[in-house]
Amino acid sequence: MSSTVTRTQEERRVLAGTLVGTTIEWYDFFIFAQLTATLLAPLFLAPLGESNPGLAQILSFAMIGISFFFRPLGAIVAGHLGDRYGRKKILVLTLILMGAATALIGVLPTYASIGIAAPILLVLLRVIQGFSAGGEWGGAALMAVEHAPTSRRGYFGAYPQIGVPIGMILATGLLYILRVSMSPEAFGAWGWRIPFLLSILLILVGYMIRRAVEESPVFKQLALRKAAEHTPLRELMAKHSKQVLQAALIFISNNAAGYLVIAFFISYTTAVLKMPVAPVLLATTIGSVGWLIFTLVGGWLSDLIGRRTTFVIGYAIVFVWMIPMFMLVDTGNIVLYAVAIFVLTVGLGLSYGPQSAMYAEMFPAHVRYSGISIGYAIGAILGGAFAATVAQILLESTGASISIAIYIMVLTIISVAAVFWVGETRGRNLHVEEVEGSSEDLRTSH
Repeated sequence: MSSTVTRTQEERRVLAGTLVGTTIEWYDFFIFAQLTATLLAPLFLAPLGESNPGLAQILSFAMIGISFFFRPLGAIVAGHLGDRYGRKKILVLTLILMGAATALIGVLPTYASIGIAAPILLVLLRVIQGFSAGGEWGGAALMAVEHAPTSRRGYFGAYPQIGVPIGMILATGLLYILRVSMSPEAFGAWGWRIPFLLSILLILVGYMIRRAVEESPVFKQLALRKAAEHTPLRELMAKHSKQVLQAALIFISNNAAGYLVIAFFISYTTAVLKMPVAPVLLATTIGSVGWLIFTLVGGWLSDLIGRRTTFVIGYAIVFVWMIPMFMLVDTGNIVLYAVAIFVLTVGLGLSYGPQSAMYAEMFPAHVRYSGISIGYAIGAILGGAFAATVAQILLESTGASISIAIYIMVLTIISVAAVFWVGETRGRNLHVEEVEGSSEDLRTSH
């Protein structure tokens, strides 16, 4: 009985540790994305913002995308070290790195103070954020899934996933509160720095929680077998590059559609449709609650009906809803905007909740951290890195928002094809016995 209680307590600590870490990481990331859509262009790209606002907005969205190019590097380094030295140590390191970069953005001088050095330093800090984010998700996903009972991997794996919508809720909710509690002049002068600086407190909380979490049991087995002494990255690229590509393609639609919510829509509704910023932020926050709920539902559902089926249901909703969603958004009505975002997050959640479990089940234990991290990072580049930039370019060139809908629909078809390419993974063996064999042939539960 005591061992069962101890195991349950440890599972709760693991879920809390993976959830709080990803929440903080993505809060940091989303604060930047949200402010890029509404404020950072005039602060850090001042001359261009005055002469060509449209181009300045495209370049500010590109600043979001720049960090994505460094996610694979972070994934490679963190994955290699995580497969060799453990998931826990790397999770603590990525958390601290992301928090430090975010806090420094909060004290960064603007273009008016130091000229061209301001956007250069901002890009450098974004690179550090991207590097950190590249290593964060894979470790959190594995800590959750590798601690889970076989029949609950999808549900456990959904916990690091809901860090994304919770981070979104915190970021957007805080910006809403600041917007309505101070004048636009005060917010533009110094209020925008507050969310970045608050990251320091969140990092301290996350650090204490993650330090209390035990190392993944699968990695403990690897250590005993000394399988971690090999070079996981080299073997990953030699023997499992197909799975890396599959993982990347599965993610691109979800990530691209997600970054419409995270960054593009706030700019589009306020700059093009002339909707007030505060209500848009509140509606986006409400939509993020749907993202949270249905991500958990997606993980839970994938344990019942399978990862593939759950993914397909989620992506079908994204595909079918894309054109009606833009029709509702284009009305400029804040209630219809909230409905449009909320329904989209149903599809986003169902196609995000099963991801941790499915990715973990695609790779053998000794290359798993590297495999899922690099696959995720490449998928983020192909999907969300420049989704807001592409959307803005499509809008500028066609003048019709439906072109953006078609862009996301094409990506959705690709992701669904990749899901079928992988097939069903539910119940595959995650343990160290996989080391000598291909993950595709191991379908027995432990």
